[in-house]
Amino acid sequence: MADERELIAERERKASELRELGRNPYANGFRPTHTTQEVVARFKHVAPPTPVELASVPKGAPPALLSDERFSVAGRIVAYRGFGGATFVKILDRTGEIQVWVKRDVVGETEFEAWKKMERGDFVGATGAALFTKTGELTILAERIAILTKATRPLPEKFHGLSDQELRYRQRYVDLIVNPEVREVFRKRSDIVRSIRRFLDDRGFLEVETPMMHGLLGGATARPFRTHHNALDLDLYMRIAPELHLKRLVVGSFERVYEIGRTFRNEGLSRQHNPEFTILEFYQAYATYEDLMALTEDLLRQLAREVTGGETITYGGQSVSLAAPWPRIPMKDAIAQASLAGILPSGLERAILDDSAALQGWIAGAGLLAGKDELAAVLRKADTHGERVGALFDHAGEKVLPPDRPTFVTEYPAETSPLSRRNDADPTKVDRFELFIVGREHANAFSELNDPADQRQRFQRQVDAKAQGAEETMDYDEDYCRALEYGLPPTAGEGIGIDRLVMLLCDQPSIRDVILFPLMRPDRE
Repeated sequence: MADERELIAERERKASELRELGRNPYANGFRPTHTTQEVVARFKHVAPPTPVELASVPKGAPPALLSDERFSVAGRIVAYRGFGGATFVKILDRTGEIQVWVKRDVVGETEFEAWKKMERGDFVGATGAALFTKTGELTILAERIAILTKATRPLPEKFHGLSDQELRYRQRYVDLIVNPEVREVFRKRSDIVRSIRRFLDDRGFLEVETPMMHGLLGGATARPFRTHHNALDLDLYMRIAPELHLKRLVVGSFERVYEIGRTFRNEGLSRQHNPEFTILEFYQAYATYEDLMALTEDLLRQLAREVTGGETITYGGQSVSLAAPWPRIPMKDAIAQASLAGILPSGLERAILDDSAALQGWIAGAGLLAGKDELAAVLRKADTHGERVGALFDHAGEKVLPPDRPTFVTEYPAETSPLSRRNDADPTKVDRFELFIVGREHANAFSELNDPADQRQRFQRQVDAKAQGAEETMDYDEDYCRALEYGLPPTAGEGIGIDRLVMLLCDQPSIRDVILFPLMRPDRE
């Protein structure tokens, strides 16, 4: 810290010296005519001089310019080399880097003396012609220079960069400066979101915005963040899902709608969870959850082609093929496979999973209720057969899904799906799927429940569960039931986590690596 304070003091001194020279170290009004990469593109077909050509140039001859054009570029100095009466700097702008050559005998003594106050981290502008140096590097020979911003805090040391993981998240602005691979991840994130919009727009979907503050909890089962509106003296929740408002819009004749926006859930921090995250939700009238399986395959395959160049990606060293069709596995089959694989005690066959009494007997006989782990706690609280099935899948069934293929898990219990349409052939399950890739849930979709009487019953069960101590339940939303009474056409809807999708396509191990400013504990300093 002492060394850093000394460096800051030295930089502040140079800023003062610039003022004494009549220069504003925080100037304004410089307008680049080109980005660095536009200059590079202009001469991409021009070959640098060969060693033989360089050897034939007379000593002291002026540099050979590539054209009569003049280019004005601006950016942050990321590398600085001084040689008496000349300096070479590399400047970074939003598109990339380019070298600038500043010579005393070209810009003049006064300008050069001011220029010598600049260093790595500062912002500068330069105008001049393009040439190749003796090393073959495309360079702007500055004829005019502009001092734009003096950075008084030094960047991390050049060769070690910013490597402390927590510091990278806290000081993302520095992380983006010194780590080009981080900038690339967030550029790709922007491209992914743009591509999603284009994909849905091309299929007739309308992008909408729905409230982020809700008077009731709905659309998902999660702990909310609470807030208060002073003027109305009204307690509100930051939304845990936009679902019920989006389906109201389908009732209102917008047959295909989507929203990409922030959602908030008061949960712990992990490599897969941030309390504030981005979700895509879309709803399509006259479609079923099976239609959305096909649409999801098309969407993710297109994104993979655009981001990675193909339909086979690599995540954490695991190769994953996105080629269609993707496997579809009923939830109970996955649980039975987990028993065969030894993840659960043996003997848990599909027939037992189909029978409530038989499953309760197997759970008791396997000693799962006596454990001290999370599964035991969930099973002790479970009141229904569907909740027990869901708990077993969450604990073990996910672990047997193929690691090298996206997988649709289907046939969810009705008790764990309060907004999903019951299956016509078996009303104990719903027409729903969740998409798992590399062991993580990436999407949740179902054919929507549009029977207002059934919806009221399911809301009431949520209220009853909350009265018995359940912490993650929905409220009874009578206005939504009223909307259903006006008629919701047969509809299917889906939610896809944008952050996890970016993690997958950019091969990033933590959700914090794809969120610009993830939630952090307060800095003790």
